[in-house]
Amino acid sequence: MRTLPRFSFGVGDRFGHEATAQLAAFQHLAREGIHVAPVWNKSHREHGFIGSQPKDVRVAAASAIAESGWDGPWYVDADHIRLDTVDGYLDSSDFFTIDVADSIGEPADESDIRTFISAHPELCKPVSIPGITKVIRLSEDSTATIVRKYYKACRDAATIYNHIAESRGDDVVVEVSMDETDEPQTPPELLVILALLADEKIPVQTIAPKFTGRFNKGVDYVGDLAQFEQEFSDDVAVCGFAVQQYGLPDTLKLSVHSGSDKFSLYPIIRRVLNATGAGVHLKTAGTTWLEELIGLAEAGGDGLQLVRDVYQYAIEHRDELCGPYATVIDIDPSQLLSVEDFGLLSGPDTAATIRHIQDDKRFNPHVRQLLHIAFKVAAGEGERYTDLLKEHRVVVADQVTTNLYDRHLRPLFAQ
Repeated sequence: MRTLPRFSFGVGDRFGHEATAQLAAFQHLAREGIHVAPVWNKSHREHGFIGSQPKDVRVAAASAIAESGWDGPWYVDADHIRLDTVDGYLDSSDFFTIDVADSIGEPADESDIRTFISAHPELCKPVSIPGITKVIRLSEDSTATIVRKYYKACRDAATIYNHIAESRGDDVVVEVSMDETDEPQTPPELLVILALLADEKIPVQTIAPKFTGRFNKGVDYVGDLAQFEQEFSDDVAVCGFAVQQYGLPDTLKLSVHSGSDKFSLYPIIRRVLNATGAGVHLKTAGTTWLEELIGLAEAGGDGLQLVRDVYQYAIEHRDELCGPYATVIDIDPSQLLSVEDFGLLSGPDTAATIRHIQDDKRFNPHVRQLLHIAFKVAAGEGERYTDLLKEHRVVVADQVTTNLYDRHLRPLFAQ
């Protein structure tokens, strides 16, 4: 089985130009003795918007690996794939994020539920888990309720995994994602879910539950930090227990989706990892696209004008752009700059408006979120956008590397 190291970090590269700059951040960290595996991720939806192909991600990543001399593990993630989309990723990906959130709550056969209950009497009574102070309160009825909710999702995960295995064997990393749903999974639910996945013989190495609070795109976490710490710590303990109880891979760890810019959570995650020795996979996406815009703004001239053009289109088509992302953005229209005011900003001020430095008074999280979801506007610019990325390669790459290293990797793994 292809295995995942203790620490891994998903990076998005929507336009396929920043892999070398992204990898430089991991190299900086490695020189400090901290080894984190890069995982390049790009969803099927993003490929559709950009007009790219799954193989393009591997080609870009492999080129960066060769150019940089990286000798550590690295992966290409088929991000949020389903049975109807997985085939296009079988040849180019070695990490598969199996998304079954839409199957949560779908009807399950009562005979299947009873079979699971009969096979798992240990889940029909209170369970004591090392690392969790309170006993997990389970009973036959409560466990049956959980199974009824998640059985179909776990069966669908098995169907997709078996399809992958028919083509790739066990030469893949498997993640199961349940984060894109309305309700968070509780630690008792996670325990039952992991037992269901183990019964389906899925060698899951990362599990992406939905946590309490809001994980909005490109901005900090919104929620109760103490509650998140308790939940994250309990989930880590549940994963460790499930490995021992159900024979899941000992590399099993939590995956935090929409993890970019969740600055208030990084000290919490680091503290739990240090205390337990657990690993984590944290997935980012559009933050690199935003750093490209920041770099173009800093470059001035045609680069700055493109950023202004993207913003104008985004303002004029705000409802259309926001619709698909309504559950993961919080944009107050009254806090957005007018097109005119945005156009009056200098290059450095435009960059500062977008750059996620919270104590900079110029930073505007509403502008940042709007531009975060406007990447397909740049895709519509075609070569104008990519030519500018090439022309201003140095300044753009510096923004990408600095953002990942200083604001993400070091706070999460080093400090």
